[in-house]
Parts: sequence; structure tokens; C-alpha cells
Amino acid sequence: MDLTHAPLFIDKIDETIRSHPDRIAIVDLSTDEPITLTYARLDRLANRVASKLVELGVEPGDAVAYQLPSSWEFIALTLGLWRISATPCPLLPSLREREVKFIMQSSGSKLLIVPDEFRKFSYRQLVDAIRDELPVLEHVFVLPQSVRRPEVSDMGGLLTGETIDLTSRRPGPNTYSELLYTSGTTGEPKGVLHTHQTLSSALLAHTTTLSLTADDRIWAPSPLAHQTGFLYGMLVSFYLGATGIYQAIWNVDTARAAIEEHGATFVQAAMPFLADLTRSEVPPKGLRIFVATGAAVPRQLAREARAALACNVTGGWGSTEACLVCVGRPSDPAEKLAGTDGRVIDGMAIRIVDDEGNVVPPGVEGSYQVKTPAMFATYLHHHEWYEESHAGDGFFDTGDLALIDEDGFLKLTGRKKDVVNRGGEKIPVVEIEDLLYQHEAIADVAVVAMPDPRLGERACAYIVVNDGHEAPELSQITDFLGDRGMAKIYWPERVEVIDEMPRTASGKIQKYVLRNDITEKLNAEQKA
Repeated sequence: MDLTHAPLFIDKIDETIRSHPDRIAIVDLSTDEPITLTYARLDRLANRVASKLVELGVEPGDAVAYQLPSSWEFIALTLGLWRISATPCPLLPSLREREVKFIMQSSGSKLLIVPDEFRKFSYRQLVDAIRDELPVLEHVFVLPQSVRRPEVSDMGGLLTGETIDLTSRRPGPNTYSELLYTSGTTGEPKGVLHTHQTLSSALLAHTTTLSLTADDRIWAPSPLAHQTGFLYGMLVSFYLGATGIYQAIWNVDTARAAIEEHGATFVQAAMPFLADLTRSEVPPKGLRIFVATGAAVPRQLAREARAALACNVTGGWGSTEACLVCVGRPSDPAEKLAGTDGRVIDGMAIRIVDDEGNVVPPGVEGSYQVKTPAMFATYLHHHEWYEESHAGDGFFDTGDLALIDEDGFLKLTGRKKDVVNRGGEKIPVVEIEDLLYQHEAIADVAVVAMPDPRLGERACAYIVVNDGHEAPELSQITDFLGDRGMAKIYWPERVEVIDEMPRTASGKIQKYVLRNDITEKLNAEQKA
């Protein structure tokens, strides 16, 4: 598959607007009564927003920051930004003063668009708290959440004014299409810039590999301000000319409505969403494919999900920088779909290398590197980080450790920074987590390194306990692992019980938070 000259998504959107103007583009489930927009109506709203942005002085290439929940307003604004070759810079609604200030200063956005309130948090107060520290900020638009219907909303003033001719501002292949900041599994956000061509390459690969069509209905429960929702929810629906179904707050009942009432057939989302649906009292039926990302799907959950949801469940690996590179196909063997992150997509390449950069044989762990036409263009203000992350032959080092089996299926074994080095012995954290996930009392688990004066590091297991169960003792956990054949040297040597895992919006566990937590606890215990 030639991905280098994939049709641009902006052209695909316009093609649908011309040929199927009355097709439903958006089903927004963020209000009591769902809001639906046709492609033609979305186009008119986006053009009005774009015209207002031109009036405000937004130039091609300018980054525009907005912190909106998943909604028709988010989508209309994003399309409006593309209409004038500006760069969307969406911020997760969960970010607060420190993160928003950093992104605003880094992006240089002259505009900030927020809701007045979302999930009982006042964004007016957030803006007031940081505005004096943002000298380039010229305009703030606040969207009242009490007025959401598109027939009465003016989007906080973004829909005022006359529509102008935007033809001369149309983006090209190398125009920046998004500025997303990495979600912080390591604690250091980076501004990732993609172009219209790189995202279009990702979209062609994705929709072709999974045989998605305009007849599919694409459900996006992940925040649109994250690559999972932005690219594999909103933009996938646009690329296909399909209907997108959006929910702003995770709730199983809303998810059930998306699937059973509004006909969702495809979703790509984090594994916790899959677990919640599977283990709900009445699992919804109707999905065709669920691509679970953020972590390989444990075998037990994969079996449960296929039976409960009656759909294909596959794993996949992607990143903000590289987009989706590996995915399981529904036709792949069931034993490969569970416990792996799929296999490489046609037109892309993956490899595992040792510390000297040599490709290792199948089944051997090493540094995971990828090469894809969907690779990002650069890190904002830090092209040297981009250069450092690439090998001389164009492969990008993901920062992950992994292995590729003899059949070409990828299995992530951890982040380089997540490795537990116990006296020179590397602990297989992903294998431990996969086993512990099968324990009836454990709902969620993460194994991290804790400092040790003699061995350097030991393994600590953080667990979330299933409702109705008591937290297992360390001895019960080690007996469980021993009964399943795991060597004693790999057993966790401490257990910490927490209410929930710290996660990014894509569902990845922020292990640096857990490492910091156990380090602080050990220091406190030594001082006691």
C-alpha cells in the first residue's frame, strides 16, 4: 500500500459535502437530547467560524488553542481552523493552570477558547488565574454550556459576522494540521506537529487495513483533544464520509446508547473502556470492531469481551508522533489478537534492535523502532529532539521495549524507563501484569521499580481491587504467580493498594507517578 500520496482528508471532507450533503456527520451525545448535524450544516458552521477567525487576525500557520469537551462545537472549530490553514491546538479538558499556561506559552496562541463550566469546573476562573502570564493572548472566547443547540448558540461569539471567501487559505499537504502535546507518561510534554499529509497517510492506512467504509458509524468515547479521539474518531469518520458519534463524559449508559440506539460499529479506545463495557450488567451489542490501545489486551479480558460484546476485539500500537503502526486484523488467530499489539500495517515498518542498533531475532527483547509515512513533522521549538529520536535510516525510536514473534506480532514489554533492574536481572513487568490481571480480586495492576540500596531496584505491584473482594496480601500474590510458573526472582516484593490508576487520556498508566509515590513512601519509612 502506497501511503506517501494518500488523498488529503480535507479533500475527502469536501467530497462528502458535495456528494452527500444531507448525510449525518455528527451525533453529539453530550446533551440530554442528542444533537445531530449533517455534513452541509457542519460545513456552514465551520465556514462561519473560519471567517470570524480571519476577522480576528488569525494567519495561516498560527496555532489556536481550545480546551473544549468532545462536542459539535469542538468539531466545527477544528474544521474552521483547517479552512484557513491555521493549526488546531486542542487541550484536554482535564488540564489545569500549570499545564494550560505551559501549552499557551509554548504554542504562542493568541486565542483561547473554553467552556464556561464543564464537570463542575470553572474555566473562566482558570483563564483569570493565568491571563497575566500570557502576554500574547489577545482573545478569550467562553462558550456557555447552558446554550448548546446549534440553532441558538453563537459559540461564545465565534459564529458572529459574515462568511467570507476562504479559497485562498486552503491548506496544502505540508500545512500543519495539528499541534498536540504528549500526554505525559514520563512527565515531560512535547509539542508534536503533524501535517495534512502525515495524518492523511495514517487515515488511509487505518481505514484500508480494517476495511472500514462510509456505512460504518465511528464512535469516539475518547477525548477529541487526544490523538485517539482526534484522529481515530473524528478524522476517521471524516475520511470515510461516515457518521461520527461523540460522548464527552465516559458513562456506560451513554456508551450503550451510542452502540444500540445510534448504531456505532467501530471504536478505537483505551482498554479500560473495553473492560467497563464487557463487565457491565448488560453488555451492549452491535459493535463490529473494538481496537483497544494503550496496552495489550489481557487474554482473559479478550475472551470475555468477544463473548459479551459479540464483536471483534483487537489490539494496536500507536503514538502521538507515529500514529497507529501495528494493529490486529479481525481475521488474525484469536491467540494472537489477545496479548499482543497486533502486526505492522502495510506501507509501514517496525524492528527491534539491541543497544548497538543491531536488529535482533524474533522473540528477543530490544528497543522498538518504527518507520512510517504518517510520522510527525517535528517537535515545536525543539527539532533537535526530533533528530535525536531518529536513527540515520529514518527509523523512530519509540522509547518502548518490545519483541516481535516469529509470526510478526508485536508485544510491548515496557518503557525503557519502566524497566525494573533487580541486581542486573530485568524484570518482565508486562508479563507479571498480564498474569496478575487474571487474579479474581484484581481489577487493575501496574508493576514499577522501587529503589533498593543493595539490588538497585525491586518490583512493587500497585493494584486496584475488584468490588466485593478483599485486597490480596503479598504472599497471596506471589503464590498466585508461583502457581503459574513464574520464577521467584520476578515476583513483586511489595504491594500497594490504590483506588484507581493514574492514567493519561488515552488510558496509559502514568508509571512515573507510581514510581514517585513508592519512592516517597520508602523515604518516609526510613526516616520514621
